[in-house]
Amino acid sequence: MPERSVVELPPEVGEPFEVFLNGVPQQAGRDFRVEGRQLVFERSLAREGRLGFWRWLALFLGIAGTYRQNDSVDVVYDTGGRRTVTSLPIESSATRSG
Repeated sequence: MPERSVVELPPEVGEPFEVFLNGVPQQAGRDFRVEGRQLVFERSLAREGRLGFWRWLALFLGIAGTYRQNDSVDVVYDTGGRRTVTSLPIESSATRSG
């Protein structure tokens, strides 16, 4: 079953707004849909967790790189006449039913 990811919009974000996934513009209806105050992506998005000591040491010494999925969702909106960019946490990833 395909997974979906949900990102909560902060209360200060109003229409119109722009959404970027990993710096790439996303289009409502094609790349995601808006359900109330949530952006719903029909794919699994994930943030790379904190690096443990050994992984950090390996990166520091140049022994290994990091190839984990590390998605970022940014929203651009107007507030008080200024354009504002906010990075949003990826709240959840759940398996679709039906």
